[in-house]
Amino acid sequence: MNRLGAAASPYLLQHKDNPVHWWEWSEEAFAEAKSSGRPVLLSVGYAACHWCHVMAHESFEDPATAALMNALFVNIKVDREERPDIDHVYMSALHSLGEQGGWPLTMFLTADAQPFWGGTYFPPTARYGRPSFIQVLQQIAAIHAQEPERIARNASAIKAALQQSETAARAEAQYEPGLDPIASEIAQSFDPHHGGLRGAPKFPNPGLTELLWRHGSRTGNATTLLPATRTLERMARGGIHDHLGGGFARYSVDERWLVPHFEKMLYDNAQLLGLYALEAKRSGDPLARSAAQGIVTWLERDMLLREGAFASSLDADSEGVEGKFYVWTAPELASHLAPADAGLFARHYDVTAHGNWEGVTILNRLDTPDPDPASEQQLANIRRQLLALRARRVPPTRDDKILADWNGLVIAALARASRLLAEPTWLGLARRTYHFVTESMRHGDGLAHSYRAGRLIAPGFALDHAAMIDAALALHDATSEQHFLDHALRWSAHLWRHYRHADTSLLGMTLGDSIALPVLPRPTHDDAVPNANGLHAGNLLRLATKTGASTDRAQAEQFLAAVLAAAERAPIAHGSILNAYDLARHGVEIVLAGPERERLREAALALPYTTTMIVDCPDASALASDHPAASMARLAGSGAAFICFAGRCLPPVTDPNQLQDAIAAGR
Repeated sequence: MNRLGAAASPYLLQHKDNPVHWWEWSEEAFAEAKSSGRPVLLSVGYAACHWCHVMAHESFEDPATAALMNALFVNIKVDREERPDIDHVYMSALHSLGEQGGWPLTMFLTADAQPFWGGTYFPPTARYGRPSFIQVLQQIAAIHAQEPERIARNASAIKAALQQSETAARAEAQYEPGLDPIASEIAQSFDPHHGGLRGAPKFPNPGLTELLWRHGSRTGNATTLLPATRTLERMARGGIHDHLGGGFARYSVDERWLVPHFEKMLYDNAQLLGLYALEAKRSGDPLARSAAQGIVTWLERDMLLREGAFASSLDADSEGVEGKFYVWTAPELASHLAPADAGLFARHYDVTAHGNWEGVTILNRLDTPDPDPASEQQLANIRRQLLALRARRVPPTRDDKILADWNGLVIAALARASRLLAEPTWLGLARRTYHFVTESMRHGDGLAHSYRAGRLIAPGFALDHAAMIDAALALHDATSEQHFLDHALRWSAHLWRHYRHADTSLLGMTLGDSIALPVLPRPTHDDAVPNANGLHAGNLLRLATKTGASTDRAQAEQFLAAVLAAAERAPIAHGSILNAYDLARHGVEIVLAGPERERLREAALALPYTTTMIVDCPDASALASDHPAASMARLAGSGAAFICFAGRCLPPVTDPNQLQDAIAAGR
């Protein structure tokens, strides 16, 4: 009766042997609920989720609990990464009940998919101030059977709250955010000592960190730059960073970045790669460069699949223990290292006799001295030894589904970081991944969302297309190959045609489903990944710059106005939209003209991609006649760069070494 054996999702397959009669999300499951008169128990999680595993072991693998679930409910299991639209709607429903949310998400629905109550993790016995899962099952089933009017009232109230939350704001007048006060407000919400938003747990928040980095770098304002750089520095020193294998865990449970929740997610590392590359280029900080290089090393070693694209995540647990793969003890290190090496490593990576977390050591450099060059070389050798030793352990499980949106984020980051840090092999890695997604995940004129073992989950979501458009634009900048721009234009037209809602001009998350969700998900705020609306606002600005078409400029301006109206109510939740607005207000257009422009391209790509928009113009006559550089570009000779700000262009630059100074002088 468990129907998950044929699922594509590794998370669902983890539950295929449960005694619970799980269904996938399907019309058949809801038909069963209607015909049997039972409510639906919806359980949403993901493969790398520690507490999902805990609840599965305690409850879903328990025959008595499973028997109760089977008798009282139609049980549906959903992978939130495979179906982010379902997760978004029902997590929003939980929030409307005043709950904080998290995974596993446990929601109770009527037979027509309307939520009426829910929670997250429920223990097998009453503790943590929460009822036992069995108590919850019995009480919900009893209320559903005996008080249908109460269920209807709850469902109606939640639906009304969902409809209100998914209604985009319409500004009476065009909203022009004050980036200076917004950046100042966000900076004040960051922890002055440890970086990141104040308190615990601590998440990377790449969108807000980027916003502060953009503002501080552009203005020279340490008040906004320092919180961003401190966040990156403390994360790179913290236990959230894998100091042996590279890459970052999903979040830290404490305020110091010491103790991670050990799962590693592709999307976090994609966004952090771009930020660390930007900071390494700006400051020359070897710690930032090392963090960026470590992310790519981890991507290649642990996440790259034979198809050429990247897996989604690594589990937090191995051998049923959270973090076991990553932690060490002082005796263990002493048994494998020479005494002098063990002492040096302990001094620089916080190794003590009693450990720094539950009797073991999470490697970190938060409060340890920086090594001198000779010691750093010795430490590098020790790290290689320990990495080889760690590789003999039982590794965390890898979720090997390929998601178009997360891979798009990686492709864009690799392409841009490759040029910022002069790492040409990273560009080849980006190309390979892009080729797989475009060739194997096509779905009509658009893209599928997920691929695994030859099976597609389609159609894709708005973010799949927005992220892959960004990836195509990054590759077009890096290579000037026309097919990348052609793909970006095609996917953008697909988004505009199929995902945009006429009443708001905003992108909805999904094309819809044969099973009607309580509301059509149309979020604009960022989550752990940037929202499709914010990401695509930046895409449209770059596309309009590249094509020079007045219709594309009008579309970009129209869409930016719409997303800004949506962000007005809660700017801090809309970092990607504000970053797009920053690009619109302060972006620099660099027109590369003439047959010998490659060295100028390399110089342009070494500048922060947060403020540069590159136009490749081998034939100067191809520029639109109303482009401010049109008349000058015809005089480019063998090669020149024209720097343009909001309708005005500077005299041509022919020396690549002068490009950055010319931009600074022309602002």
